[in-house]
Amino acid sequence: MKKYFNGNELYGDDFSLEEIKEWFKDEEEGYADLIDANKDSYEYEYHGINMMYGFNKLPKNAVYNNALGVGAAFGEEFKPVLNKIKQINILDPSEKFKNSYIENIPVNYVKPTYDGTLSFPDNTFDLITCFGTLHHIPNVSYVIEELARTLKPGGFFLLREPIYSMGDWRNKRPGLTKRERGIPVKILNKILLDNNLSVVSKRYCFFVLSYKLHKLIKHPFNKIMVLYFDRLMSTLFSINMKYHRTTLLSKLAPTAIFYVVKKN
Repeated sequence: MKKYFNGNELYGDDFSLEEIKEWFKDEEEGYADLIDANKDSYEYEYHGINMMYGFNKLPKNAVYNNALGVGAAFGEEFKPVLNKIKQINILDPSEKFKNSYIENIPVNYVKPTYDGTLSFPDNTFDLITCFGTLHHIPNVSYVIEELARTLKPGGFFLLREPIYSMGDWRNKRPGLTKRERGIPVKILNKILLDNNLSVVSKRYCFFVLSYKLHKLIKHPFNKIMVLYFDRLMSTLFSINMKYHRTTLLSKLAPTAIFYVVKKN
């Protein structure tokens, strides 16, 4: 496991089809089950950070004829930019999230195949969002390849993912699904480059101490002062990043990265 914990290789990315199928079964309803456990208090809590590092980096007058949300659940992440979108597709394995509309925008739900192959033609979407989804998937490089294939030239891909191991995934971890694990930054960088995707913006985020504010502030990542604090601390402590964090010092670092990339 050393090659995975030191961040040189991504666990699951070289799995066989049978291993991928088993992983898919474990994760299929994993996130939905976590929401079910807290459904009475569920609210989408990342609009602020999605706007600061994602949607605000897009061309101001752009209109998106066809958007795709990967693992977008109820589609809440699109609400701040619904006035710019004509059609939304949501790729999600759970049957618990389906809506016909988000406000007045039609939504088409598609269940993913276990191996990650997308049923959409080449150059289908002019906007793709993927917020905290790929770390639930084994063969990340192939799925990003498929997303790049279905993105139109000149289209934008917004990606936010954890970049640390999230503990030892061989053991049960409270509040996490069975299989999820973060993706090392250097591996994400290489996958994006290999798929003809140019980085428009890249920001470290979710500094570990920012999460402690959940105990004091409701939805802290929707609060502007928290976002500026998080940006400062994530930048300052990015030099301290390791993938598998086992000491208190190693945990003082940003836990995620937010990319805005464009297809060439």
